[in-house]
Amino acid sequence: MNRYDREAIEPNATFFKALGHPTRLWIVEQLADGEHCVCEFVEAVGNEFPTISRHLSVLKDAGVVIDERRGKSIYYRLSCPCVATMLECLKTRKR
Repeated sequence: MNRYDREAIEPNATFFKALGHPTRLWIVEQLADGEHCVCEFVEAVGNEFPTISRHLSVLKDAGVVIDERRGKSIYYRLSCPCVATMLECLKTRKR
């Protein structure tokens, strides 16, 4: 067994904490199918732009998503495809 190293594990804990909000988890599920513009999330969720922007900021700061500006729009995608695999796996678990 390896020695507990909080500093080494902290980035992964932050990553999973970012997924702990229903709206952020929904956003990540949408991104599992490919990139999306922030405006699409605002329209689909019905929240104000600043609220969705804050959720995306949390996901970006945790390393869950990356963004790309194209003109006036910002597009988001998953930073690592394994997140989509994990979400698919969760759908098959017994509740």
